[in-house]
Amino acid sequence: QVQLVESGGGLVQPGGSLRLSCAMSGFISEVYVMNWYRQGPGKEREFVAVINRFQGTTNYADSVKGRFTISRDYGMNTMYLQMNNVQEEDTAVYYCNAHDRSKTYWGQGTQVTVSS
Repeated sequence: QVQLVESGGGLVQPGGSLRLSCAMSGFISEVYVMNWYRQGPGKEREFVAVINRFQGTTNYADSVKGRFTISRDYGMNTMYLQMNNVQEEDTAVYYCNAHDRSKTYWGQGTQVTVSS
């Protein structure tokens, strides 16, 4: 089993920055890809960004490209989402997600609210 715990959410003004973290624990050796998703009020959960845990390659949703950066730490146990120039439409619960060969794992989510 793999456990994921997000942190770093909060209230931020438009144009501001925030960094989310996702800490992995458990049997993580076979986790090969990690994602950030988000679900805004009244919306479906949507893909935000993905990173290959071993190669470090990344991809982003068009809505966040150029503003958000996904990364992982040297030990590959923690994933980050650096959010710059946030807008009100970025308000959502942000979830991290991880895949190994057999299962998909989700964290509990962290709330990000963008408001002046």
